[in-house]
Amino acid sequence: MDQVRVRFAPSPTGYLHVGSARTALFNYLFAKHHQGVFVLRIEDTDLARSTDESTQAILDAMKYLELFWDEGPEVGGDYGPYFQSQRLELYREYADKLIESGRAYQCFCTPDELDQIRKEAIEKKRDPKYDGRCFHLTEAEKQKYLDEGRTPVLRFKAQYEGTTVVDDLIRGQVKFDNHQLDDFVIMKSDGMPTYNFAVVVDDALMRITHVIRGEDHLSNTPKQIQLYEALGFAVPKFAHIPMILGPDKALLSKRHGATSVTQFRDEGYLPDAMVNYLALLGWAYDDSQTIFKRDDLITKFTLEKVSKNPAVFDITKLQWMNGVYIRDLNLDEFYAYALPLFQAWSFLPEEVNPEQERKAKAVLASLQERVKLLTELKEASYYFFEDELQYNEKAVSKFLLKDGASEILTALLTELLAVKEYTQVNLEPVFHKIQEQFDVKLGAVMQPLRVAVTGTNVSPGMYEVLETLGRAKTCQRIKDALALIKQHQEGN
Repeated sequence: MDQVRVRFAPSPTGYLHVGSARTALFNYLFAKHHQGVFVLRIEDTDLARSTDESTQAILDAMKYLELFWDEGPEVGGDYGPYFQSQRLELYREYADKLIESGRAYQCFCTPDELDQIRKEAIEKKRDPKYDGRCFHLTEAEKQKYLDEGRTPVLRFKAQYEGTTVVDDLIRGQVKFDNHQLDDFVIMKSDGMPTYNFAVVVDDALMRITHVIRGEDHLSNTPKQIQLYEALGFAVPKFAHIPMILGPDKALLSKRHGATSVTQFRDEGYLPDAMVNYLALLGWAYDDSQTIFKRDDLITKFTLEKVSKNPAVFDITKLQWMNGVYIRDLNLDEFYAYALPLFQAWSFLPEEVNPEQERKAKAVLASLQERVKLLTELKEASYYFFEDELQYNEKAVSKFLLKDGASEILTALLTELLAVKEYTQVNLEPVFHKIQEQFDVKLGAVMQPLRVAVTGTNVSPGMYEVLETLGRAKTCQRIKDALALIKQHQEGN
């Protein structure tokens, strides 16, 4: 096999959708598996909708997923430019070649005339497609239209006889009757190429060997194969991957929740978890393995294992998988992911001193088994960093305002102030002492204290929490809780 060259070619008209990211990933994995080249090309010929902001959002999303490209924007390569808007001369050159060979012609039909052609075809029970009338125009007729101010499009003269066969690496042999094609537009009246024309010129000139893309592009393939053949280009191998559906089996869209890669990034998903999950949307190595590290994916990924059937996006499974990856981080890695969030939430300053880092890592160590998303750290850890607690009303009512809670907290406060070294080892006997003193279960001691120092009844182990909070903050919060209890008692 010649060196594998694949491409991912998004249009910069919005954020990178997870479906497009899955396409990028399959191309990336295929290239890496075969020691090939992964090309990123920006298809920005839709000038009205393409924006620099969207281009940057796509690049940022690819970098977040760590799908680094070998050729393309920011890195260059031998087959650039890698923006279609910078390749217009190439499209005109190859359009002229089609004209010279009799495989392309100018069409002057107006939108109203095209609409009439479709209506007449439907009335006569024919396929509503362009009838090729402008192919037969004389030079005088063309000049007449030009003098009227009409600006022509350029149409490809398609072959209508026989069939076009797509040997799809996933779907097998797919046949298309050529009579279903019409003379489709390849250059618009504004001089911009259409998708089907530009993609063929680009893929051929960039030496793309395998075109791996969504199955929604399968219907474009016979048009593109005819263009490859008319231009004398080698036809690449095609692989059309299945669509991604929401839980209701409709195409995944915004109404199903987050669909852009940057949304998932901002919601706290790790890049390796996203890559692992996206890989499983339409591909499986076997019936049992679910967790794949990146190197493992590269080793095991093949198109033969890609399904023909649509994949269903399951956010619950993704969250579970993200939790697995969070738990698998070492503490330094976890801290590296959490630090910018802690700084954004004002839990930590821009310049973090060693003591602040030590405390943050202690907090993270206590929460690592509990969170599925990085963003869950905000609610789960705020009470370690902020002075003011946000009390959960139900927890206050159930545990703080319970008979005997005030007396237990008062006794705890006295004992905690007296502990010489405020460590987990020294704190544990205090609780057993209070438990015996009041003749209650340990939970009756722990839960009022948990609400007092965290504001809620759900937290990591109390000994960890107390040591991380420190004596001063713990005791102040117990005092605040006792004041709250007194306030409620006086109010009643």
